[in-house]
Amino acid sequence: MSEKLGQRKIKYQAELDPDFAKEISERYGGENLQNCIQCGTCSATCPMTLYMDFTPRRLVAMTREGFKDEVLKSFTIWLCASCYSCTVECPKEIKITELMYAFKQEAIDEGVYPKRLATPVLASEFFKNVRRWGRSNEGILLTMMFLRTNPFKLIKQSLLGLKLLMKGRMPLKIESIKHM
Repeated sequence: MSEKLGQRKIKYQAELDPDFAKEISERYGGENLQNCIQCGTCSATCPMTLYMDFTPRRLVAMTREGFKDEVLKSFTIWLCASCYSCTVECPKEIKITELMYAFKQEAIDEGVYPKRLATPVLASEFFKNVRRWGRSNEGILLTMMFLRTNPFKLIKQSLLGLKLLMKGRMPLKIESIKHM
């Protein structure tokens, strides 16, 4: 459910995606989605809960009910610090952190991530780099991230890039894995 100016938007059954839970369950990390008993341990142990729009517990419930748009557009999945405290404490051994990665990948695949966050763009560019060259090329990765999020920051960071280049810490040649 989305909120605008203190009013909740009602979501009707026809607007839900009944296959969303199945899609996530088929991804790595989502296998045990249906085993969640909604105890709230994941939300209680998460150090980032204060900053999230939905708690991990609520995201699981929303996923099982088919609130695909709300889950994939939430900031919660991008704020996960990957500390694994939720995964360690879960009584049903659900890999919540891996579930967050499944949500991220689905959001990137669907192109519905929050546009003002650099994290989804960075993740998307990273995956493209690895698929193309078998590894991450940091110079290209950061250049593309800044071009897609804040081109003016690219100009500010160019001095740092030049220093890294001069020290041999950022190669001009694109490195790739042979025989991937």
